[in-house]
Amino acid sequence: MKFIHLTDTHLMPPGQLLKGLDPELRFRACIDDITRSHADAECCVMTGDIADLGQEEAYRFFGEQMDRCGFDYHPMIGNHDDRDVFRRCFPDTPVDENGYIQYQVITSAGVFLLLDTLHIGSHDGEFCAQRQAWLADRLKQHAEVPVYLFMHHPPFELHLPCIDCIGLKQQEAFAETLRPYTNIQHIFFGHAHRPLSGNWNGISFSSLRGTNHQVGLDFNSTTIDYVDERPEYAIVFLSENQLVVHTHCYPLPD
Repeated sequence: MKFIHLTDTHLMPPGQLLKGLDPELRFRACIDDITRSHADAECCVMTGDIADLGQEEAYRFFGEQMDRCGFDYHPMIGNHDDRDVFRRCFPDTPVDENGYIQYQVITSAGVFLLLDTLHIGSHDGEFCAQRQAWLADRLKQHAEVPVYLFMHHPPFELHLPCIDCIGLKQQEAFAETLRPYTNIQHIFFGHAHRPLSGNWNGISFSSLRGTNHQVGLDFNSTTIDYVDERPEYAIVFLSENQLVVHTHCYPLPD
């Protein structure tokens, strides 16, 4: 199976700049590159912060661009998103029994579980008891098949103080929810605006840059330094015994 991982588009209404950059232009160039090179992907998962200010015009633009790809896409929310506006713009995206935007996707390679870590009014991540119960139920239901987790906030420290201070707050509870299961193959997340990978409690993980601005690589400061590094997306290959993630810095127009 081949799929696309996108994160942190931080879209504004078309024509508006963010951090001195044009998120509309950069995202349009991203979709141009995906349609040109990866039309054979099974789907795309977008791990949150679609809209920088949760504006309806930004969500509408995101949907219009994703429709160009010709394959299914599965959007998620992050700390910059607005859950109510998102649900209005993407009414077909499933929600759980408590209204959180988390759902499962059955793919040819296994089950994707997409989680909602939005903490309204805060940039840190929240995974409350209701959301934990939903995840625990799905993990129990799919204990015999490969499972891949997708979330906006990383559920552990990255040794980047500016991101760790706004990471997921229920890290130990999240770890306990996953601990009984050996079939969790990988965790994909966003929020960090950095290309990174590793292993946590025996589970591999990866993240990547967003499509507009990035976070500077600083292992000391708790203040985010936004930088203009090349935007990227990831191409992921899944098979029975292997997972390969390619991060790709796509070309921007002159």
